[in-house]
Amino acid sequence: MYRTAPVIAAYATATGHRPPATGHWYNGAGQVMGRIIAIASQKGGVGKTTTAVNLAAAWAERQRRVLLIDLDPQANATASLGLSLDGRSTYDVLLGTVSLREAAVPVGSAGRQAGEGASFDLVPSSMDLAGATIELVELTDRDRRLASHLAAVHATYDYALIDCPPALGLLTINALAAADTLLVPVQCEYLALEGLTEVLRTLRSVHERLNPALRAVHLVLTMYDLRTNLSRQVSAEVQRHFPRELLKTVIPRTVRLGEAPSYGQSVLAYDPTGRAAAAYRALGAELEEAFTHAAT
Repeated sequence: MYRTAPVIAAYATATGHRPPATGHWYNGAGQVMGRIIAIASQKGGVGKTTTAVNLAAAWAERQRRVLLIDLDPQANATASLGLSLDGRSTYDVLLGTVSLREAAVPVGSAGRQAGEGASFDLVPSSMDLAGATIELVELTDRDRRLASHLAAVHATYDYALIDCPPALGLLTINALAAADTLLVPVQCEYLALEGLTEVLRTLRSVHERLNPALRAVHLVLTMYDLRTNLSRQVSAEVQRHFPRELLKTVIPRTVRLGEAPSYGQSVLAYDPTGRAAAAYRALGAELEEAFTHAAT
């Protein structure tokens, strides 16, 4: 059904099948520093932004300190939470005119106001980010611009989530160079594994050239429809080839999950008792367990 050999070879080369990085980082003062998770996929429409927004909301519900960075020029995470695109943004951060701390905006999972729902910080995107790749080419250390900014706030947050664009260009490279964990949403559709090949090849390159700490890779199935044979087939295929990397939590396809962004809310605020909200809470808990296990 799938051409999986290149995917498996790329992953084996990228990680050497070694255990993931430790569960926490420590600074020079011995303080625990949080995890940085890049959410990336070469394919669009796989639930990447949906996962970024709702995973941030799920961790915020658990009283975790969360930073969500919208690194996609389409600014879907920013719009999903009801924010405008005319303030300080990741574009300004990457060009060095503001810091992450200055660009961060407190938002609630119910959108807009931090007082509505569990609160986390968002660094919004803007359409200017589309031209950042050209401008970054002439800057020094262009691959690690985001990493240097995150180093200044790393101890402030338990988790920093980076919503990457659906491409493997300089913006995604910046995210991977800063992250210790890669989370790849896999849509339960035909050719679901095809997009993994280039993602894992890029992981290998970044791991070798820029960021040896980037070792932990997790896959999460999205848009799962129990009524269809295709969803079950994709799930079985991914499980067969990536048994260690595939998370147990599955994100279902629901109407409420698609409606929530139009109200500027996470699905945890829009439909708190629904299946999608429960799935993202379970995803947050499963990832925390994985991080804790890796640290022991």
